[in-house]
Amino acid sequence: LRDEGVVKAVGLGVNEWQVAHEAIRQQDFDCLLLAGRYTLLEQDALDGFLPLCEKNQVSVILGGGYNSGILATGAVPGAKYNYSPAPEAILERVRKIEQVCREYSVPLKAASLQFVLGHPAIPTNIPGVRTVAQLEDNLNTFRADIPAAFWAELKRRQLIREDAPTPQ
Repeated sequence: LRDEGVVKAVGLGVNEWQVAHEAIRQQDFDCLLLAGRYTLLEQDALDGFLPLCEKNQVSVILGGGYNSGILATGAVPGAKYNYSPAPEAILERVRKIEQVCREYSVPLKAASLQFVLGHPAIPTNIPGVRTVAQLEDNLNTFRADIPAAFWAELKRRQLIREDAPTPQ
C-alpha cells in the first residue's frame, strides 16, 4: 500500500518494546507507537530496539511516558506504576529522581516528558490529556528549561543509564 501511494506510512502500536523489536526485524515499518517502555524508569529498550529503530529509520511515537502516573505524581501514596500500585523499589527510585529534580528546580513531569525526546528515534511523545487545562500544562511542561547538568547528575547517581541520550 505504501509503494502504491495509498498510505504514506505503515506503523504498529504495542505495549512492549520486545514485540516492536521483533516486528521491525521481520517487516518494513515507518513508525511504531510504544506505550511507556522507554521512560526515566525504564531504559532496557536501549539494548537493541532503539538502535535498530535508528538504523532502520523507524520513528517511535512514545505514549504512556509517565509509567501509568508515578512520573507525573511523584512517589505519593497510591502512586501507580504500570497500572498497579507502585512497588517500594520503584517508589524509592522515584524519590531519588525527585531529589535531583528539587536540586535543579526541574519539575518531575518536565523531566519525564522531555527525557524520551533526547533519543533520536523518538520524535514524538504523547502524554495524553482529558481537559484543556491538562493540554496547556503539557505544553508548558514540554517548554520547561532543563539544564544539561541535570541529566548528567541523573547519570552520575545511576538513576538513568549512562548510555541514554538526553535532550540538548
